[in-house]
Amino acid sequence: MAASTPRTAYWRGFRAALPFTIVVGPFGLLFGVVGTEAGLDVAQVMGFTVLVIAGASQFTALQLMQDNAPTLIVIASALAINLRMAMYSASFAPHLGRAPLWQRALIAYMNVDQTYALSHADYEAAPSQSVAAKAAYFFGASTPIIPVWIGASALGIVVGEAIPPALALDFAVPITFIALITPALRTLAHVAAAVTSIVMAILLGFLPWNLWLLFAGLAAMMVGAEVERRMGARP
Repeated sequence: MAASTPRTAYWRGFRAALPFTIVVGPFGLLFGVVGTEAGLDVAQVMGFTVLVIAGASQFTALQLMQDNAPTLIVIASALAINLRMAMYSASFAPHLGRAPLWQRALIAYMNVDQTYALSHADYEAAPSQSVAAKAAYFFGASTPIIPVWIGASALGIVVGEAIPPALALDFAVPITFIALITPALRTLAHVAAAVTSIVMAILLGFLPWNLWLLFAGLAAMMVGAEVERRMGARP
């Protein structure tokens, strides 16, 4: 890849992120609808959307709240799902650790599955880019994603029950994660972690309050780390 200026990197990230709006929009719209149907008011739904910006944990927390799960379980489940954000941040550190503090703060706020996946792939493909170009790419990828997520959630509040069930907006949830995860399964450790999470989720699906999420995620991280350790120990 040719040398990239911050300006060209920004627009490259912007163009790369555009296809994700096809699923991010319905995903956000669905949360707006489900949130209002669950009894949350406008401020609560938008607070969820703007402050958390993590659809999977938002839906999980909302479902547990509807099931009257203990507050500790709601918080622990949401945090467990969002642990991946800590790993995202750690993998960004070599690339963006020298960016200005205000940029790192914004990146931390907008570091979601889509912006991470796109940016990390770009950094891996062209690691010699300047820090400014790498930050610009991330902000370019964030420009279509974040406003669409927030705007779609707000629209979901407004339209609410006017959306017919036949539209099946929940298609956006699995499609989003399939599109993100599949290209990332590049090593045996990645595959082992993914398979472990699937198997554990199926085996532990009977647990109340979606506790299978906690155990499946923990088991997947342990298996993935152990496989990577053993592969690294090979001569």
